[in-house]
Amino acid sequence: MTRPNENAPRRRGRTLVAAFAAAGALIASTLLTGTAGTAAADDTGGAADATAGHRVVGYFTNWGVYGRNYHVKNIETSGSADKLTHINYAFGNVTGGKCAIGDSWADYDKAYDAAGSVDGKADTWDNGALRGNFNQLRKLKKLHPDLKVLWSFGGWTWSGGFGEAAKNPAAFAESCYGLVKDPRWADVFDGIDIDWEYPNACGLTCDNSGPGAFRDVMAALRSRFGGSSLVTAAISADGSSGGKLEAADYAGAARYVDWYNPMTYDFFGAWDAKGPTAPHSPLTSYDGIPKAGFNTDAAIRKLKSLGVPPSKMLLGIGFYGRGWTGVNQSAPGGTATGPAAGTYEQGIDDYKVLKAKCPATGTVAGTAYASCGNDWWSYDTPATITGKMAYKDQQGLGGTFFWELSGDTPNGELIKSIS
Repeated sequence: MTRPNENAPRRRGRTLVAAFAAAGALIASTLLTGTAGTAAADDTGGAADATAGHRVVGYFTNWGVYGRNYHVKNIETSGSADKLTHINYAFGNVTGGKCAIGDSWADYDKAYDAAGSVDGKADTWDNGALRGNFNQLRKLKKLHPDLKVLWSFGGWTWSGGFGEAAKNPAAFAESCYGLVKDPRWADVFDGIDIDWEYPNACGLTCDNSGPGAFRDVMAALRSRFGGSSLVTAAISADGSSGGKLEAADYAGAARYVDWYNPMTYDFFGAWDAKGPTAPHSPLTSYDGIPKAGFNTDAAIRKLKSLGVPPSKMLLGIGFYGRGWTGVNQSAPGGTATGPAAGTYEQGIDDYKVLKAKCPATGTVAGTAYASCGNDWWSYDTPATITGKMAYKDQQGLGGTFFWELSGDTPNGELIKSIS
């Protein structure tokens, strides 16, 4: 979900779809509720939110306006805007201990003509006029007054700056507030989302700021943004013993956030070039899973046991698949020779591409997989998402989020299955 270098992540007849849906529902209905956790985090008065319990949060990437040719208008024409409660705009940078602009041209300077604009009106070059994605989001919100937009900072590539930010959380929060609430676009954003990969652990870079740093940063953000703005965070979904979820004080920080987005995807992929093949977003464990604790249910159970209320967790869905090539068997667990070819990057492709290029042939752990030639892919379909929504409801989670909007079909096939 959170890799800006990713460019920069088909239904096969009613019988198969029905089988996928039934399998997902069966998995969800037979799961135990997990450890509730006795140290439920207290609220500090976040923004009033009528969507609590049924949030649908979709990421929009600023770099998507380039090679992907996906623009804010596509959110409207696909029908997705009607299904969303929130948009996370990705990404702002974190550098020098401060929040910073990620891509000024895409964010607020790119001029849209009438045909490319949400409301059919071209951007102007008048002095002080707002353009780019920010202006298009402003127009989208006018069409959908209940839609909220959060500015997401960090991500896989830009998380290295959080360590310095954690040295002075108040100064970091002040910089973020000043940027998000800049008078040029203050009406566009309803809050901030933090995507730190990963506090006191390793992602693209390693952080050693200590277990309390994440809590302190979130506390400072809540203090500065106050109760009228949303403050959220994308977090690890590593449910293994001694894993990333135990490296930082996520329970302590939970009292300051409106919700968490545990990234319940990218558990497995062709970064392990020779396999074994495994679904990148398994809902549950299964016989032969390459690593214990690397599944959605393990992450949710871990967070509950740490004391994070389920109502403050959203279920993550990937609108893309991950795949290998040179695979020796159609079932999960095969060996491979490397990543499968992808449109923008090896080993990853959008759902809208994979549904036709490599249609699903089976399911494992609530996620579809596909074997076509020597390639093996895993991804979610409308049917498997239906099963995951049953799990979300059974666990009492606060809603759903997904990475990211451009991976869906032009008519919003996946988001419809969420809604």
